[in-house]
Amino acid sequence: MNSTVLINIARFILLLTIQVVLNKLNLFGFLNPYLYILFILLYPVNGNKAVLLVSSFFMGLLIDMFLDTGGPHATASVVLAYLRPSFFKFAFGVSYEYQTIKINDRLTPERFTFILISVVTHHLILFLLEVFRFSLILTTLLHTLYTTIFTLIVCIIAIYLVKPAKQ
Repeated sequence: MNSTVLINIARFILLLTIQVVLNKLNLFGFLNPYLYILFILLYPVNGNKAVLLVSSFFMGLLIDMFLDTGGPHATASVVLAYLRPSFFKFAFGVSYEYQTIKINDRLTPERFTFILISVVTHHLILFLLEVFRFSLILTTLLHTLYTTIFTLIVCIIAIYLVKPAKQ
């Protein structure tokens, strides 16, 4: 196994463990950061797409098992992993084609756009599937907005706290 595979396995286990702890945190009764999506966001751009889809499914499935939910995390994670290349193209344009992107470099408007679109998409799918009632659409959208802001802040802090040293 090469170092990239080992790093991804370690990241998977670490983020899953952190998320299990964070699931106990409910600020104001409903705010909970979903840091585990960093696994999908930080997966190498030139990495195997099938491995990303399968591992995203298992990450979401394990979160669903810990939360005793019926699969919204697995679904939202797979959709995010599937749409990730489109989000890269939208946010980075031509740079994406050359696969020169590292999310954990300094925060640029492109990186922020990519992270924001990814978090909003994941959370919107997640909360729509959790509630699954049209009558609660406004509540769901507000929950998505607040949790997106909270997750975005926590993700950006986490990315830059564990930023690898320049080589």
